[in-house]
Amino acid sequence: MIVSAPFSSGRQTPGLPRLPTPPTGWPIGSYGTYEEAQRAVDFLADKDFTVQDVTIVGVDLMLVERVIGRLSWGRVLGTGALSGAWFGLFVGLLLGLFSSSQGMSYAPILVGLAAGVLFGVVFAAMSYASTRGRRDFSSASQMVAGRYDVLCQPRSAEKGRDLLAKLNMGTSG
Repeated sequence: MIVSAPFSSGRQTPGLPRLPTPPTGWPIGSYGTYEEAQRAVDFLADKDFTVQDVTIVGVDLMLVERVIGRLSWGRVLGTGALSGAWFGLFVGLLLGLFSSSQGMSYAPILVGLAAGVLFGVVFAAMSYASTRGRRDFSSASQMVAGRYDVLCQPRSAEKGRDLLAKLNMGTSG
């Protein structure tokens, strides 16, 4: 899986393992944020470094769940109605486009919209009721690391370490 190419054809990229494999290489830099590690690799690329030898590794992984807000019946039903409306509108548009030979018909769109809202509200209510108040908040989860190490294959690790030292000293000579 290539993270930077979400619409890839599914073909295996040469040089990448097919199964999850621990990273290899020597550490040439360590950073507190992913943005800093990314900036370091970008700096290496700008200096015509062989970035195919580089791997960014998140160390000390943790799942961070940020609470967005409190859930209430009104919010749950409103969100269910809205998501159901979008799906119902989509289905209604498809039915409206292909159901009539005289052009676009609006009846299937309205029926799809109404059915989508109804089903969205019903399923959201059933889902929220099944929690019985054990989770009355909404949240977003994110995987983060305590630090991000930049590893490089031994054949070019020394050059990479020297370039990153220049970046850290503020010179780009």
